Amino acid sequence: MKSKIRSLIADYRIITWIYLLFALGASVQCILLGSKTIQYEEFTYEHYNYNNYIIFKSSFQHLKEGKNLYKRYPQEHQDFFKYTPTFAVFFGIFSILPNWAGLSLWTFINCFILLLAIYSLPQLNQYQKGLILIICLIEAMTSMQNQQSNLLIAGLLILSFSLLERKKYLIATLCIVSSTFIKLFGIFGIVLFLFYPQKWKLAFYSIFWTLLVFSIPLFYINLEQYRFLIHSYGNLLSDDYAISYGFSVMGWLHSWLGIELDKNFIILIGAGTFLVPLIQVKKYNHYTFRLLTLSSLLIWLVIFNHRAESATYIIAMTGVSIWLILSRKSKINILLFVNAFILTSLSPTDIFPASLRDEFVRPYVLKAFPCILIWFKIIFDMVFEERRQRKVKPLPQIKVKKQSLLTLYVGISLHLYILAENTFKSLQ
Repeated sequence: MKSKIRSLIADYRIITWIYLLFALGASVQCILLGSKTIQYEEFTYEHYNYNNYIIFKSSFQHLKEGKNLYKRYPQEHQDFFKYTPTFAVFFGIFSILPNWAGLSLWTFINCFILLLAIYSLPQLNQYQKGLILIICLIEAMTSMQNQQSNLLIAGLLILSFSLLERKKYLIATLCIVSSTFIKLFGIFGIVLFLFYPQKWKLAFYSIFWTLLVFSIPLFYINLEQYRFLIHSYGNLLSDDYAISYGFSVMGWLHSWLGIELDKNFIILIGAGTFLVPLIQVKKYNHYTFRLLTLSSLLIWLVIFNHRAESATYIIAMTGVSIWLILSRKSKINILLFVNAFILTSLSPTDIFPASLRDEFVRPYVLKAFPCILIWFKIIFDMVFEERRQRKVKPLPQIKVKKQSLLTLYVGISLHLYILAENTFKSLQ
């Protein structure tokens, strides 16, 4: 039975079909949900339930018409467009398609890039890659149901790492630049350049792609309009930054301890902590150290993001799953992972009662907390432990009886922990 499970997880065709079916399911669900009535000021509008996709798609038409991308268009969709003008141009591909086709294509692209990125990771076997994707599946579905670009961001950053490992610098830098023009925090992927020679070439390619990608909107608008959009984009991000904590370290400190430190100060502390292991230049030659840095980066980008939402955590959980396959299967590591799986991946689902989500998970930023702990554990291990790659085994599934909320969580945690520990020991 164990060998059969391993062979199923190691089969990339099965994992790929699972992801594609989930992507199709997410698209069909969004389409079948239809529309909902939204009240904005004194007006009432009908909006599709796949609101984020409509925001992305509408941005291209707004760009061509010379409109401000960063104002509210309540007659079309909820919320603001919070991406670059280049991203609006990219969505021109979808503007010619009916919504059902465009939404499905967008979901499949996100799904495909993540699959391609994970399976491109060098020095990992097919079982380890399949396990990463299985662990991330729930978070991937959450992101796809929200029509978000987070699978694409995670995929591009991981793909850039794989290409850097293979000395494919031209395409690697394109991946990082592309992720930056989708969500600005993608620029932090350049920290991976530290590990590789010919940094002048990496810098040159990055500048080249940045100038090229940045200039793409000029095919549709003039320079003056472009300057206006960049200024408007900056104002939107500045206003957004001031009012939000998100599922982040800042939100955790605020909800648990009532601490309201300046966000820039917390991010600076986080960045400094992230860079501490990278002082150990001698470890740059170890593949495991480089891959753990990627894992740390993926988690850091989310837990120090004041706008982190539930759908953003596919990026962090990808980092968590990479850490898991590299880590020693100690009691603390298993316990950290089990809590991340429960609180980060399962808490937004219907497995958790709505009252529990509304009264505890969201107010106390419980989705972020396990990832914060794991990130600090990664930093600690990178500094103080010598690691070696190990094969990992799948976590068993369990059935849980109906109990009180607190007893339920404790019971799940202990049961998963004991089963996971025994499974890792018996299969190693």
